[in-house]
Amino acid sequence: MPIPENVLSELRAVLGERLSTGESERALHGASETFHRAPPPDAVAFPLNTGEVSAILRICNAHGVPVIGWGTGTSLEGHALAIHGGLVVDLMRMDRVLEVRPEDMLAVVQPGVTREGLNTELRATGLMFPLDPGANASLGGMAATRASGTTAVRYGTMRQNVLALEVVLADGRVIRTGTRAAKSSAGYDLTALMVGSEGTLGIITELTLRLYGQPEEVAAAVCAFPTLTEAVTCVAQTMQMGIPMARIEFMNPLAMRAINLELGTERYPEKPHLLVEFTGSPDSVKADAEAFGALAEDNGGERFEWASDRDERNRLWAARHAAYTATLKLRPGATGVTTDICVPMSELPGAVAAAAADMEKAGIFGNIVGHVGDGNFHMLMLVEPGNEAEIASAKRIARGMAERALKVGGTISGEHGVGIGKLDLMRDQHGDDAIAVMQAIKLALDPNNIMNPGKLVPGIG
Repeated sequence: MPIPENVLSELRAVLGERLSTGESERALHGASETFHRAPPPDAVAFPLNTGEVSAILRICNAHGVPVIGWGTGTSLEGHALAIHGGLVVDLMRMDRVLEVRPEDMLAVVQPGVTREGLNTELRATGLMFPLDPGANASLGGMAATRASGTTAVRYGTMRQNVLALEVVLADGRVIRTGTRAAKSSAGYDLTALMVGSEGTLGIITELTLRLYGQPEEVAAAVCAFPTLTEAVTCVAQTMQMGIPMARIEFMNPLAMRAINLELGTERYPEKPHLLVEFTGSPDSVKADAEAFGALAEDNGGERFEWASDRDERNRLWAARHAAYTATLKLRPGATGVTTDICVPMSELPGAVAAAAADMEKAGIFGNIVGHVGDGNFHMLMLVEPGNEAEIASAKRIARGMAERALKVGGTISGEHGVGIGKLDLMRDQHGDDAIAVMQAIKLALDPNNIMNPGKLVPGIG
């Protein structure tokens, strides 16, 4: 049911021309990076501050209008689709870095600040915010989805790097969670509850983030392996030996073809590869690189190439981050069915091998990449839009990956999140009693179920 005109009038009284019901704006905010589709929202709001967000939610809660938070729109599991219609709240105009405290190694930002924008602001301080999910995502969206990325093996996820939040609840109340202190044992951890809640409990309007010193030395390398198993076994051994990696990424042959395409080169053979990065003092970087090189050699590693200067490193990682869009170019007109799982390190080689075998058996064309230093890997399967048989086959492969992960003590998603794409797997991971607790939390904070309904928590609608 569309938003009634009297509700739109109330919202316009708060936002003026920053409330849009135009077709193009609605279509832009109804798009998805992957095969997930839904009708566009009924309207899009562009608030400038917490007070406006609070007023929006008070109005929508009073009239039962669904509200979906929006950042850069780069999520992969349909998190921001308006599957029940309603209002999308685009937070990208709330994009100020409010405070940087170098002595406390923290920054306070609005949710529309992107990770690249924050690091640009930090350049003169000698500090950085290291989390790198690939896309230049908004920090509010990264917190809402508990994002991580290539550097999680060293710096953790948003869960470890969000110290405090300002959140507007469904009824318009504004709460603050966490503190600027390094730790606290006072009460329930509401910050952890909100990080990863995917907009189902409230809208994040301010974040206090942990910062880190920029490393003295950085070195990156690329290494090819004869087989997938040898590459992933090298990763497991590297982590078991405690070699401190800043990043360690796996790519299958198709992903390397996409990277070559993105770089405009045939430099890298179409074999399984690891991309690695070491940071620290010059001496520690040298020692860590030598230790990894020995492990790579033991596992059949070949063509060990150093990206010795900053520009070359940046090009290499930019190509890695572009693997998604570059892979789509290998099958023009295709869309992607994406998934990720995370397993204990000892189970990683078997999990990757099984996923690759499933894709080959089904005749599905796609890549496997992963932040494998923490047991997390991703699959992108290329399917023809509207080809229900292909999409169903890709979904079966994704479900098989998730089921195998659960059997070995892993999770259905290491960082993509749940959205609508993995909603039907939540009971498999958590069980009925834990889902009942999640439902109780959701309904306690959002009794009218207006906050991103139909996502994350099954059985509510």
